[in-house]
Amino acid sequence: MPTIDQFAVILYTVRDHIKTREDALTTFDKIAKIGYKSVQVSGMDPTVIPEEELRDLLLERGLTICATHEPGVKILNETESVIERLQKLGTKYTAYPFPAGIDFANEEVVSNLIKGLDEAGKKMADAGQVLTYHNHAHEFFKKDGKTILSRIYEETNPQYLQGEIDVHWVQRGGENPITWMEKLNGRLPLLHLKDYMVDPSGNPQFAELGNGTLPLKEIVAAAEKSGCQHYIVEQDVCPVDPFESIATSFEYIKKELAN
Repeated sequence: MPTIDQFAVILYTVRDHIKTREDALTTFDKIAKIGYKSVQVSGMDPTVIPEEELRDLLLERGLTICATHEPGVKILNETESVIERLQKLGTKYTAYPFPAGIDFANEEVVSNLIKGLDEAGKKMADAGQVLTYHNHAHEFFKKDGKTILSRIYEETNPQYLQGEIDVHWVQRGGENPITWMEKLNGRLPLLHLKDYMVDPSGNPQFAELGNGTLPLKEIVAAAEKSGCQHYIVEQDVCPVDPFESIATSFEYIKKELAN
């Protein structure tokens, strides 16, 4: 079972509360008070607080930066600037966050994306950093009998591209999250945790950990077996105040998922 310090929260969940320096500092205080020990930097304009200062302000509150999300275009086309930013933030992990503008029905586009991820990942690996891929449901589009997500991992070097599997989106994409933990054995440093539920009309919804239907204990156990280092709480949309949602998830983590 992972330790409580391995569980983080992504700032994207509280993105509406980090738009100014003052709001960001208040948000960091609230996250630390809930009990989290690390954050994933995402959804925050990099001009709000410079990288080295952001790292130090978080550390003052007992928070480390476990990883980031960087714009996909920047990862592919300005890899050196991403490497420099991670160095300033004091973290080695980032993720390609979203396939913006990518037409998964277009073979040339898909091939270029996969090649670009491999090349960017090599540059980052050479700098002692790790590029991961954060999936949504899009990547479960199947072409010629194979999903795009399978191709992304099969056609890249494990040394250059690793996984940041999002368990909710795997479920919504029609596959089994635990199967993906097993597929990426030794290649899964990061995991995005959010629960899955349906509303009374049968529409899928995001949920706090423990408030949905995913077998989270089994998922975390499988991820740990595959070498996961950081378990990151993310809730794209919260039914209540986002701080209340991430607190609910943290209470579940303490009770059910962590030592």
